[in-house]
Amino acid sequence: MAYLGKEFKVVKEENYDEFIKSLQLPEEDTAKYIAYKPTTKLEKDGDTYKSTATTPAGAKVTTFKSGVEFEEEVRPGLTIKSKYTVDGDTITQEITRDGKTATFKREYKDNELTVTITANFWDGKAVRYYKA
Repeated sequence: MAYLGKEFKVVKEENYDEFIKSLQLPEEDTAKYIAYKPTTKLEKDGDTYKSTATTPAGAKVTTFKSGVEFEEEVRPGLTIKSKYTVDGDTITQEITRDGKTATFKREYKDNELTVTITANFWDGKAVRYYKA
């Protein structure tokens, strides 16, 4: 787990714009999410993980335990259910809201992070690549 505590930055994307458009958000929100390219860092303390996503607008910290579902506010007035499952160097996050499910599979290597995104309401697959 040499990747713990390292900051990873987006270096390449595949189909990410299409995934965001599939969410059918208001145009202004769609543009914000497409432009969202945070620096991300994962830390561990016992059986608790802390994921920090940092942008020029600030930092969003998510604390979780593997296999434990919780409610998370993703923007004012929008709450989702989220569950992270840790399996070695892979962390899979499943989010649900109103019968829609999206899965974010994060595969860590020492200096690389690959996030594969799929959803039950979209036929595609998006991938974001990060480097430390």
